Amino acid sequence: MRCSRPVRLGIGVAVAVAMSACGHSGSDTAVDHAREGRLTIGIKFDQPGLSMKDTDGTFRGFDVEVAKYVAGKLGVQADGITFKEAPSARREALIADGAVDFVVATYSITPDRKEKVDFAGPYFVAGQALLVKTENVAISSIGTLTADKRLCSVEGSTSAANVKEVYAKEAQLLELSTYSQCVEALRAGTVDAVTTDDIILAGFAGLAPGELAVVGETFTVENYGIGLKKGDRETRGKINDAIEDMIADGSWKRAFEETIGPLAASTLTPPVVDRY
Repeated sequence: MRCSRPVRLGIGVAVAVAMSACGHSGSDTAVDHAREGRLTIGIKFDQPGLSMKDTDGTFRGFDVEVAKYVAGKLGVQADGITFKEAPSARREALIADGAVDFVVATYSITPDRKEKVDFAGPYFVAGQALLVKTENVAISSIGTLTADKRLCSVEGSTSAANVKEVYAKEAQLLELSTYSQCVEALRAGTVDAVTTDDIILAGFAGLAPGELAVVGETFTVENYGIGLKKGDRETRGKINDAIEDMIADGSWKRAFEETIGPLAASTLTPPVVDRY
């Protein structure tokens, strides 16, 4: 019995040392991890033109290019980045749990979200719209979404909240985990339309030319920000600097033209960073 206390203390010290050596301290920030040459960044895996995971395990899209540029400005090269899938409903939890250093995933800045996480940016401005089958002439705008129309969006997204609470309260709303699931439901005839930001929908329409189309004017303004842990002012400031540098040195325009530009769904207008 006399040795039980020293043993417990020894294990405790060993664990503490091991955690410290592995950099698992809960107080670590993205800047701390960047100094070690590594970052874990949350992105979407299924959004054409913005962030797609290819079959060979590589990633491409505008959000991916923004993430890599910001990481580079923090001192982390591409091979030091681990991309982690960040579904809409999980983004705040991934940040709060420390599972990611920050999130670049078509993440609209809203007052409610700013109570849970901080945002750098915006780095892009989009607007919510509708995706339908080209043969469907009954849906041409948000005003045509009547009670008999079946609509799909993603759980935890501002798009779902917007239609439920403001723009299409009467429509039958199906909420799924990803927009690719919503698009499959649309193609299968399970729903009549998919709603989210125009640039996301344009990517899916581009994968099915002649079959799917984005219709109507945008009816919201969505400022995409980079989400990070609440209160981490140092990282937020450095990411804001990086976004401004990306716009100023032409990298933002090049990334846009090589990823989103071919989709022809948004104008080339860099946003103004909001250092709130």
